Amino acid sequence: MYEYIQGRLVEKNPAYAVVDVNGIGYLLNISIHTYSLLREDEKCTLYTHLVVREDDMLLYGFAELSERELFRQLISVSGVGVNTARIILSSLSPAEVIAAIAGGDAPQLQRIKGIGAKTAQRIIIDLKDKVPRELIPYEKSRFLHNTKKEEALSGLIILGFPKMLAEKALNKIIETEGTGLTVEQLIKHALKVL
Repeated sequence: MYEYIQGRLVEKNPAYAVVDVNGIGYLLNISIHTYSLLREDEKCTLYTHLVVREDDMLLYGFAELSERELFRQLISVSGVGVNTARIILSSLSPAEVIAAIAGGDAPQLQRIKGIGAKTAQRIIIDLKDKVPRELIPYEKSRFLHNTKKEEALSGLIILGFPKMLAEKALNKIIETEGTGLTVEQLIKHALKVL
């Protein structure tokens, strides 16, 4: 229904972004990958995917067409819903997901929270011949924040993790890895241990 939304980014965190289009604020659920590509208070374009449920309408936004296409491929797999697809795209970059699928690397997919051996195999079997190699996007520079831990914690809570567990995981990651990690890296590391 909606191909894309273009406007001024007024709010973003690792789980969603709000884009102002002529005075109307659209809330779009995003992945960590898209979050890392967005700049504060800047005009942006997010390619969209609308999910209509019996009691809700959810809009998902992607900074790149290739990520949206990969998201749509993932949700076409039996047992992979929109939240699971978003966690996959938040745990791995689109290029890493495509490489795992193309290479039949089920253990790489199983490292993602909520993906078991059967689901990983199903994703590989269903998508190995469907995901074109040209979907691999080039990496853009990341935008760093001063409140990285708080943003990472907020993103993990919105993704459904209990605050205390998420905070404990982030503290452990910062202890072992240091403070030089981006919000995206913090969340990816946390998703591996939660």
